[in-house]
Amino acid sequence: MPFVTIKFLEGRTDEQKKAVVQDVTEAVSKNLGAPKENIHVILEEMKKTDYGVGGVRKSDI
Repeated sequence: MPFVTIKFLEGRTDEQKKAVVQDVTEAVSKNLGAPKENIHVILEEMKKTDYGVGGVRKSDI
């Protein structure tokens, strides 16, 4: 029972989220041979104020 966690910054549409869940499920099923109904995709949306790179928050760029 594969679990896939995807972390990304806020701002994606519901349609984009649906598409990535479908595409990741397809890829995991194809490459690991796991039944689609056993594949869990967890989307973790982060606020730009809660994520930084190189000492700068994404909200400050």
